Amino acid sequence: MIYKKMWLSMIVVDFHVHVAKFDMWTPWVHEYMKKVNPLVYESFNKIMTPNGVIELMDKEGVDSAVVLAEMAPLTTGVVKNEFIAEFCSKSERLIPFASINPVTDLHPQKTLAKLVTDLGMKGLKLLPPYQHFYPNDPKFYALYAKAQELKIPVVFHTGSSVFKNARLKFGNPLYLDDLAVDFPDLTIVQAHGGRAFWYDIAFFLAKRHRNVHIDISGLPPKNLLKYFPDLEEIGDKVIFGSDWPSVPSVKVNVEAIQRLPLKTETKRKILGENALKLLKT
Repeated sequence: MIYKKMWLSMIVVDFHVHVAKFDMWTPWVHEYMKKVNPLVYESFNKIMTPNGVIELMDKEGVDSAVVLAEMAPLTTGVVKNEFIAEFCSKSERLIPFASINPVTDLHPQKTLAKLVTDLGMKGLKLLPPYQHFYPNDPKFYALYAKAQELKIPVVFHTGSSVFKNARLKFGNPLYLDDLAVDFPDLTIVQAHGGRAFWYDIAFFLAKRHRNVHIDISGLPPKNLLKYFPDLEEIGDKVIFGSDWPSVPSVKVNVEAIQRLPLKTETKRKILGENALKLLKT
């Protein structure tokens, strides 16, 4: 169910939101978050609740949000799938995405099936730079085959990271080209659009493959046309995400997109319609 509002008369789906209990994130993640969004830390335990996030969404003009689990103990921490499933069960506006570490999980395809069937997860988030793997390694193909069978989107962290122990070589979106070819019905989302190093690769993959998309989380919206000068060409493939709480205001980012010299139809797609198609809502 989509929360109805009048603000901007457009549906806004934030496709990239992080929540956690305090002890789930590593110390360096907290250090970073305190710098970029100190207001969260004035009442962390209150804001990081379903009611707290819904209240924030109302304030920021967000209809629905994809909330991400995170299995990355070496880098950012462990936000368990069970926690995210329970968190999102409090409101239909919160959409749970699972996380699996395919490096340490001996049967990730079985884990994924269980997470979708038992916990109601609507997608999967993988973090190659944090979990230290090349996405096109054939030993992970069974996982992608299962995601394709389950018809859920798979979000891959692409591009840079500021966090300790991240290995950026694994974030090159070019490795996703093999997956797009080998799994043509798998919905692939390039989180952060190849941030910093590989914008051109991320753009080309989205343009080339019908099943490849870009989420613009972690990118200053005012610079989108700098990073992707021909963004209008892939207007059906671009998905809004904030990466909250690593941004202080989701609404400011939405308004920045509104000001871009793009067609109104394209803005409408980016802010919500493209995400709804992927989520089959």
